[in-house]
Amino acid sequence: MLLSVDRSDTADVHSVSFDVIAAVAEQEGVDPMDIEPPEYDALYDVINPEALDSLFTQREDGSKRADGRVEFPFCGYQIVVDSDGEVSAVKQDRI
Repeated sequence: MLLSVDRSDTADVHSVSFDVIAAVAEQEGVDPMDIEPPEYDALYDVINPEALDSLFTQREDGSKRADGRVEFPFCGYQIVVDSDGEVSAVKQDRI
């Protein structure tokens, strides 16, 4: 599961970027750890995982970020991440 070049601290931290991987894995019927090249695209080839995570975390002062959503294609799915942290993966041929 290739999220970024440096994954040293991501194992214990819940992240939106991991939820994207998990959503695709659920649709594919595989373990999230199996979502990696060459069979699958690397998330960082499509979107910067750290930037994605930062869009949906609280600000440094603890306040919530504005409502919104991000959409992008990944591994044949249209990924939608809402400001509440919900991630969905819809097969692109169904869009």
